Amino acid sequence: MHSTLTGKVQILPDSVSCRIAAGEVVERPASVVKELIDNSLDAGSTLITVEVEEGGRRVIRVMDNGTGMTRTDAQLACQRFATSKLRTEDDLLTLTTMGFRGEALPSIASISRFLLKTVSPESPVGTHAQSIGGVEWDVQDYTGPRGTQIEVRDLFFNTPGRLKFLKTIPTEFSKICYVVQQAAAVHPEIHFRLRHQNHKVLEYPAVSSLQDRLLQIYGQDFLERYLSVTYNTGSFQLTGFTVSPHHARTSRAPQEIFVNGRPIKNSTISHAVHEAYGSFLPKGKHPQFIVFIHLDPQSIDINVHPTKREIRFSHPEIIHTGVLRGIKALFFTQPSPDIISDKHKEMPDPGAPHSARPISRSLSVAPDPFQHVSEIPGGSTNRHSPLSLFVQEPPAVYMGKEQPHDVYPLGQIHHTYLLGQIDQDLFIVDQHTAHERVRFERLLRSWKKKEILQQPLLIPEPVELLPHQGELLEEWLPLLAQAGLEVERFGTTSYVVRAIPAILGNISVGPLVLELLDELSEWQSTDSLNNTIKPILATMACQSAVQAGRPMTQPEITILLQDWAQENFPMTCPHGRRVAIRHSLEELHTIFARPLK
Repeated sequence: MHSTLTGKVQILPDSVSCRIAAGEVVERPASVVKELIDNSLDAGSTLITVEVEEGGRRVIRVMDNGTGMTRTDAQLACQRFATSKLRTEDDLLTLTTMGFRGEALPSIASISRFLLKTVSPESPVGTHAQSIGGVEWDVQDYTGPRGTQIEVRDLFFNTPGRLKFLKTIPTEFSKICYVVQQAAAVHPEIHFRLRHQNHKVLEYPAVSSLQDRLLQIYGQDFLERYLSVTYNTGSFQLTGFTVSPHHARTSRAPQEIFVNGRPIKNSTISHAVHEAYGSFLPKGKHPQFIVFIHLDPQSIDINVHPTKREIRFSHPEIIHTGVLRGIKALFFTQPSPDIISDKHKEMPDPGAPHSARPISRSLSVAPDPFQHVSEIPGGSTNRHSPLSLFVQEPPAVYMGKEQPHDVYPLGQIHHTYLLGQIDQDLFIVDQHTAHERVRFERLLRSWKKKEILQQPLLIPEPVELLPHQGELLEEWLPLLAQAGLEVERFGTTSYVVRAIPAILGNISVGPLVLELLDELSEWQSTDSLNNTIKPILATMACQSAVQAGRPMTQPEITILLQDWAQENFPMTCPHGRRVAIRHSLEELHTIFARPLK
């Protein structure tokens, strides 16, 4: 008798391979929405409606008025490697459609309760197809409007390991908002709708221009702060908007890149934008931009990443040069960033220094004892430092305490580094990182004791957010309140800040909220509350600390060095940057060849 040997290598069944493919294509509910919107765009739709429940965990429904599919096409579309967008290998090099992989529908179906309804103009009867986990399909006739409706229920119901990695409902829904927003930005001719829990969240009617669409998404403030970009050379075309250097902010959002209609992340393009600004960009500020690049499809590879988030250029140096020249040209043809129109003067820039902001929007705090005011002919005053840089903390913090260190301020270097002697040692201290670390330590101590003192704003300050930012902020409001930042919803995408931690002083509230959202959008930890609060407090401390390039008086230098020494000389800021260089008296004697005493 012959024995039958079973090899170790076997072909996986379709039910398993589909779930593996789903792991590449579907990371979260927003991934499903993106794939389905791409299919609707390729179908020539003029109206795309997205409805979700529980942040997409429970239900995702995408409806369009595109061409629809015949029964044969509908059944094939739910099988692996079936697509209407490729015929030969060469087609991979000239793709102009949004989707092409032939993985999306079967992969999504394999991890959900899936329903497809579609009506094609070529057929009087539509198709209704459904499955549970993509194993068996029930296909029936269907009568309905032309187009396609896909419903995805209980995403990851059969992959609990994937389900547990989803974030909270507000976080997942904010990702969906962002996907719809990106699709709307690049397709102004299409009407987009987004509903959550049967409530309208986004409504972007079709418009005739990109400028009108960006106005819908970002608001009037966007157009007032941004410069139009147009640059063409050969097959390279660059259009879009980028912020004027004067209006750059600490927040990075938005920084959007679209190549041939696809939203992508690309370091080559991002680097070119930053390099174009060069010295025009104020220290500590970031460029915000929305750029659209059109290239010959044969010069890019969009099959680098399963979700098509990344692409590869055949000649990245051409792309870098084109973006660099296109944006850099703006700063030599536009008026000087320092020349602001009367219209802008009437509305304070949220990124401007505090000394330029109206006092009516400041805090009800005591004057800074180290704020120097000098008379100017005509009776006006000249303030050499922002109002309340060092806000006085409660007397109990210092009462009865003697300063444990002898501090001798020696001066300031390039308005950025402090030179001082503390006890026997010589220190060169980065004024921003030192102040940031001091404020962080005091905020953290106060939070642990539940003693963060709030300072109410005389006039609550409004903050306008994008929908996906608002959804994310909603999730974090209770924790922000614990950190002393009181924010309330005031409309669909508007919020008002009513109070901030008193230690922050006269800080610009809008940039602070935007910077916090940047931080929280990247925060993936499910760790303890103690570790979750730290990035929030660190951002607050960073935004409110004295900035590099700001002249400081001798009394201010003394206080900052005393405060830093009192915190036991921390040598890094909360974000890991160096605070100081230290030279002991013994080191100085050695350097100058003096005998050690």
